[in-house]
This record gives sequence, structure tokens and C-alpha cells, in this order.
Amino acid sequence: MTTRMPRRLLALYAAALLLLSACASPGGPEDRIASTDAGSQLLTLSTWSSYNRFLELLGKECPDIELGFLPYAGANQTGYSWAQMRGDDIPDIFITTQILNQELAEERLADLSGYSFINRFPTPILDQVSISGGIYLLPVNYAMYGTFYNQTLMEEHGWEVPENFAELEALCAKIREAGLIPGVLGTQLTGNPFSAVFNLAKTGWLTTPEGMAWERDFLAGDAPAAGMWEETMAHVQRLIDIGMFQTDPEDRNNPDMLLDYLGNRKSVFFTSVMTVNITELPDTGDKLGIMPYIGEDGSKNVYMYSPISFIGLSRHLTEPGNEEKLEKALRLLSLLFSEEGQAAFISAETPCVLSVLNNTALPEDSLIYDAQQALWEGRAFPMTYAGWENVLADIGQAYKEWFRGENGMDGPGCIARMDALQQSALAQSGHLYFCESTADFTLEETGALVGRVLGSAAGADAAMVPIGTFYKEGPSLRACVTGKLYAGKINTDTSTTVLPAFDGKYAVLSMTGAQAKELAQAGFDKEGDGRPFPYVLSVRGGGELEDSQTYQVAFPMDSYTGETAEACAAEVREGSLRNFLREYLEKQKMVSPDDSWE
Repeated sequence: MTTRMPRRLLALYAAALLLLSACASPGGPEDRIASTDAGSQLLTLSTWSSYNRFLELLGKECPDIELGFLPYAGANQTGYSWAQMRGDDIPDIFITTQILNQELAEERLADLSGYSFINRFPTPILDQVSISGGIYLLPVNYAMYGTFYNQTLMEEHGWEVPENFAELEALCAKIREAGLIPGVLGTQLTGNPFSAVFNLAKTGWLTTPEGMAWERDFLAGDAPAAGMWEETMAHVQRLIDIGMFQTDPEDRNNPDMLLDYLGNRKSVFFTSVMTVNITELPDTGDKLGIMPYIGEDGSKNVYMYSPISFIGLSRHLTEPGNEEKLEKALRLLSLLFSEEGQAAFISAETPCVLSVLNNTALPEDSLIYDAQQALWEGRAFPMTYAGWENVLADIGQAYKEWFRGENGMDGPGCIARMDALQQSALAQSGHLYFCESTADFTLEETGALVGRVLGSAAGADAAMVPIGTFYKEGPSLRACVTGKLYAGKINTDTSTTVLPAFDGKYAVLSMTGAQAKELAQAGFDKEGDGRPFPYVLSVRGGGELEDSQTYQVAFPMDSYTGETAEACAAEVREGSLRNFLREYLEKQKMVSPDDSWE
């Protein structure tokens, strides 16, 4: 059992929905306004930093549209958005990075296919997001991916961008003759080798109806990789043989590799999934180029894309009584999918980010001009991710071993590893869920759960955990619990949605009962400017702390001020809150908001 939060702190938590007014003055406590009630006309949405410039535009163009923010600052924003979806607790304006469950999207979101702003999208884009003939989530903009190359170096040698494998093979021979490496591939993250192979498969069979049927069946355990992937793996081996998939001995990250290999003219091509914030290499001024992934005969050279985010509207907005809110939400989307709205997401620092609109033409010398044409013409495809989460990293590891010449791995071995990994993942699927929540938790109750977990692991007498509220242009929420736990089965992805973003350390402070209760009453005033985050105080055994007695109180890292740390002899300890929570939930098997801490 936990001590309950004083009414004043409950009122502070109620302020998690904040009014963003076009004429509001930034910075002060007046920016935190009471929660919306059932009849409020505020449109609610989660806090997404990438939308800040668009929200400024919205304030200028539509000053009558007021927004209530639901702050989330955990480490798994995509996972939390879908946890909210499963709990039927999404905000009016739903934002996510992946369409993880089409059936749930169709059930919980409004169909946007009948509204006029849909006509601004290219048909191939709408085809990609269509669900049973309806449109429920629209991409906000796209990051485009292809093979980077040093354009200036190519021009100096008189080398042309290849259009098929034969031309690429001949060019790689010339590059080697010049003493250069043809191409490098980043392998620090195994997602890069995974994407390199899958992107090449999309130049052939994987984007055909047969290939899409295979992917669906493979993920369900009804089709093997053997018998389908041999041609692609043979193509990958030819690219290895001509020097296109060299790896970095130091296994550095993608940005450092691009600057070194292309910037220092060590190689011509760089094949890794990344976006860049430059169009010229800094030391030499060499121009950067990007070309599609090259297929065998060049008839289907393709780019990949990944939406920065998707946006949709809660189906509740279409219910009687919400006509005014729906009208405002549709105006917001209409502005978002205008040229001016799209421009709010694109700048000189985002040269690989592309508007989704039909009529937003790029100059021909733009880095991604050809990628835009490919998107409009249906020669660009989404990155493979959804459905592959359980095996993607391990499959990528097999490809990495192949590219690096490790453990005798080759194309046939990778095919066998794909089948083994998927079958293993499916066999273990019944064990993916290790606990169940019997009810929806409030944010306060979720904070109390995290407090019980941390306090138990630390061997403390009590725990104090800050929970999120929102201040316009206010302090960071990084140390706060900002996600709620919903009723249902719990796996690793679900458990990470409720934790603060920081992990790896925590602290134990020596405090009298009076000090602990005073701090709980005041909240975590991170910046010392009168804008505190409410604390949830959890006590072992329940009940009240004695004012004069000294207790050991556990805190998540960075969830207390320096003054508090000094006054209470803070002891920083190593330990993963993520692991603590997993172990606790596995032991409990069932959790509810009323659980006690003994």
C-alpha cells in the first residue's frame, strides 16, 4: 500500500492537460492550467518536439484552436502510443512513428478518406497506408534513404552514377584501380545489415504480391525463407565480391563513418540507413549525392522511406456532441498538409526529409530530387520494421557476420538462420508476456508502482518518484514517470513504456520523515523557478513516516535537486530500473493499483 498524494499534488497532476493559447505568454506558472473536463473543447495530443514549429504556425493561423498536451518523456514513445491505443485512451490527435496494428487503428481512429486534404497526397502514398479501403493514419513527412556517394569525387573522375548491376560492377573495378574502396556499410547497429539485404530484396521479388504474401506467411510461421531468398543472397554476395559492402574495422557509428570514408575520399559509396544534416562534406566541400538501391537489371531501382511520424484522429471526435472539436481537428490537419504546414518540418538541416504533398516540387539539384520522383512514381517503398521486431536484430547480426567474414557465415547460412530465429521466436511467443495488469492505472498509481519496484530493489524504507506535468517551454521531464500502465498482458515493450527515460543508476537519500513529507508536498522543482513536478511517495508497509525518524528513501536518478542531494547525503548506486521492473513483474505475475509494498 502506498501513502496517498495530498490533494494539492493531485491538483498539480490534474494539470497534465495544458492550454496552449495563441496569445499565452511563455515561461511562468500561469502556463499550467487545470485539466480539461468532459465538455472541454480543447484538442488533446501528446507532446512531440518535432511538431514545435508547426504548433507555432498553428497559433498564428488558427488562434481559436486550443490544445491540451499529454506529456510523455519515457524511452519508448512509439510503444506507449500503442499502449494508449490498446487501452482506448488515446488523445484526440494521435501521433505515432509506426503503424503497428492495422486492425486496432481501424477500430480506434476516424476514417480520413472522405476529407479534401487527402487529395493532396500522391496515390502511391495513400495506397501504402490504406486499411480495408479507409485511411486512418497519414504520414506527416518522409525521411528518404538510398546509397550516399561523393558526387564531387565521381565528377572529377568522370564516373557516371550506375543504373544496373553491370554498370556498378564496372565502376567498382575502376574505383579499385584508383586505389579507393568502392563502398562501405555501417555495422555498429545490426539494423543496418538487415536493411541492406532487405532493401536489395525490394529491387526484386519482395515488393511483388508474391513477396508480400511470403512476408505475411513467414511472420506467421507458415512459410520458410529457404526457397525464396536464394536469388537475393546471390545478388548480395556479388556486391560483397565487387567491394560495395566493406565494413569498418573499428565498427564506428554511421555519421563518423560517412565523414571519414566519403569526406576523406577513402571510398565512393556509403550504404547505411541514415539521414544527414549536410549536403557538402565539411573538410573538402565535396558535394554529397544519393542514388537508389541498384537491382540486377536496373528495371526496379528503388529508394526506401520512413515517415517521421503518422497522425490520425480519435474516433470519439466523430461522436455526437464533438462536432466543434472535430471541425477544429480537421482544420489542424488541413493546415498540416498544406505547403506551409509541411515546410514547418523541413529545413536546411533536414536535406533528406521530404514533404508528402503532390505539389511540393524540389529543385533538380536537390539531394533527394530523384528520391522524390521515385516516391511519386511508386519506386520507393517503406522500410521493413513492423512485424519483424522480435527477430530483426538477430537476423541483422547474421548478415553482419557475413559481411565481416566472421563465423563462416554466408548467404545460405543467413537463410537458415532466418528460419531458425523466426521459429524460435514463435515458439517462445507464449512466454513473451510475464505479467498481467488487472486494471488501468492512473499516472499517480503508475508512479507508486515504480516507487515500490525501486524501493524494494534498493532495500529502502520508502521511494519518491516524480510524475509528469507540462509547462510550456518548461523544464525537462526526463526523470519523471509520464506513462500509465493499462489493463492487460505485460511484455518487455509494455513495461518500458512506463519508465523514465534515464536508466542505469538510482540514488538513496537519508531523510527524516518530516523532510520526506515536506519534499513530497513541495514536488521536484528542477529549475528552482516555481514549476515543480509532483512526487508520489511510497512507503514500505504503508502508513505514515514518523517525523523524527530517519529513513532511506530511493529516488530515480536526476529526480531531486542538488540542494536535496547535499542535505540528505545522496548515495548514487548502479542499477537498472528497467531490470528491476521486469524482475518485479515476473515475480508478481499479477499487478493492480491497490497492491501493497511489504
